[in-house]
Amino acid sequence: MKTLRLGIALVLLAATSAALATTYVRVEKDGTKTYSDRPFPGGVPVVVEPAQTYSAPPATNTASGLTTEQRLLQEIDDFKYASCSILPSNDETFTNPEQVNVSVNLNPPLRPSDSLSFTVDGIPVSTYTQSYVLQRPDRGTHSVQVTITDKFGRTVCNANASFHVMRPSVNMPQRR
Repeated sequence: MKTLRLGIALVLLAATSAALATTYVRVEKDGTKTYSDRPFPGGVPVVVEPAQTYSAPPATNTASGLTTEQRLLQEIDDFKYASCSILPSNDETFTNPEQVNVSVNLNPPLRPSDSLSFTVDGIPVSTYTQSYVLQRPDRGTHSVQVTITDKFGRTVCNANASFHVMRPSVNMPQRR
């Protein structure tokens, strides 16, 4: 048993010394290089620099002590708009309007990283502003939908409303 341990120790010692051995190089007349692990005439020891390494600093937010990933995950889970509503309000009626102003009221205000999308009667009309002007709307019922998504693609606000436009005919007399 002692001889086995002694043998293993000798093998490990030989491997370690081989790994730490000096390398020699000699440049021949034709420009080729000859390398050896033993000194030889004309050979010069080669200085081998240690491998370059890089250790990235830990990504932490010094204010809260959270990593960037943890802060982003917390941001995903925490934010909600306190109120999200559309003007005109649901079932509001307009008579002969030249235009109808459609807008969204948010509390807190729209964050710069969120994107807003307006649709009127199912057709996208605006993607960057919180208001839209519908010029000379046709008579009938119109639906408005506002969707706000955060930078992660989650819907953080979704509001719907319908309003009515009445355009009485000039051919129909007023009822008395």
